[in-house]
Amino acid sequence: MQPMSPRTSPSLSQVSRRDVSESNRSHVLWHLYRHGVASRARIAEALGLTPAAITKITARLISSGLIAETGDIEGSRRRRSIGLALNTERFHFIGVKFARSLVEVGVFDLAGGRISLIDLPDVADDTVGEAVAAIHRTIDRLLAGDERIVAIGMAVPGPYLRQTGRTALVSSMPHWRDIDFIEEFAQGSPVPVIIEQDARAGALAQRLFGEPDGTGSLAYYLLGEGVGLGVIESGRLVNGSLGAATELGHVSIDVNGRPCECGNVGCLERYCSAGAIHEQIDRRGLVPGSRSMTHRQACERLFEASERGDEGARELVRQVGRYAGYGCVTICNAFNPSRIVIGDIGAMGGDVLLDAVRATVAERVIPQIADATDISLSALPTDATVLGAAAAAITEFLDHPMRFAGIPGARTGTGRRKTPRN
Repeated sequence: MQPMSPRTSPSLSQVSRRDVSESNRSHVLWHLYRHGVASRARIAEALGLTPAAITKITARLISSGLIAETGDIEGSRRRRSIGLALNTERFHFIGVKFARSLVEVGVFDLAGGRISLIDLPDVADDTVGEAVAAIHRTIDRLLAGDERIVAIGMAVPGPYLRQTGRTALVSSMPHWRDIDFIEEFAQGSPVPVIIEQDARAGALAQRLFGEPDGTGSLAYYLLGEGVGLGVIESGRLVNGSLGAATELGHVSIDVNGRPCECGNVGCLERYCSAGAIHEQIDRRGLVPGSRSMTHRQACERLFEASERGDEGARELVRQVGRYAGYGCVTICNAFNPSRIVIGDIGAMGGDVLLDAVRATVAERVIPQIADATDISLSALPTDATVLGAAAAAITEFLDHPMRFAGIPGARTGTGRRKTPRN
């Protein structure tokens, strides 16, 4: 094969300059995202760049519509300066949560404010195809109705193999494994589609919207229809070579325990996922009519009974908390995060569950590590996974701003799928 000529192939120095320029633009956007309105002088000081460099960078961001001048603000030495801010309301993001039988689609602004949230009909293993078609129809309708939508984030069950676009295992819902998410949703989309494993998406939501300063190591512990973990270390997600790192749900906590569809036995998912909790609710007869309920509905009724003081319900919630605590022991020992946030359906177990988790960690983790690890329930106003799907798209927007420059108002009639959806 003949080498490409310099006319068709950019030099390494050109690529390097582009990378540096995009990195600097990203740093400016992240600074404004974290700190709000700021002057060029303050941004230059914070990022260690020259005023001339910041002037050039911000001029490009302003011309691209990503940031705007806000008028006079007080600068250093009480001099008047012109403020800069993100065009938060100009950019909207779709978040799609896939959670076995549950699918939610939301629209959010750049600050994570919820504009709309749609719960699609419950999914059974033999209706996965219908669910995919419904998702396409919903996304197409949202895109047609809102020209400010610049990206779509999707949170899918793990282990998600990011190179192939497929999940390696979805317990009790094997037909989800037939879906190539990249081919199905990303190819042919008029806006960028970012696909992330659900717990890692939840970690991104916690970092963007639940962490005061966004620093420190964070573990988002998802107790939903499955059990998952997303870890952020030094500002970056822990992914692994295939994208299947931090699959906590398939760590065995009992070598002689309950069999799991992954081929292992005693997997954590078999003890504190919504499905596992539902099994115990049915077996103990704690919730009238639970056998005809979804996993979420049965868990919600259990947690409500626990809050009312029903001792049978509280005992099961404490048991679930102990099992979830074993997961936290593994998180502490494997990743040593400064903070563990428990989210999704299991977080509705409240203080009864959280107290059991903390007691297990205190009993089984080296005291210095346990004492340095804050464990809490997610306080995000919207489900962290669907918000996390949007957060994955927002993170891409902040990391690679020029990928999105000019998208608003330029989508009409371009890039849409030509195959009609039923």
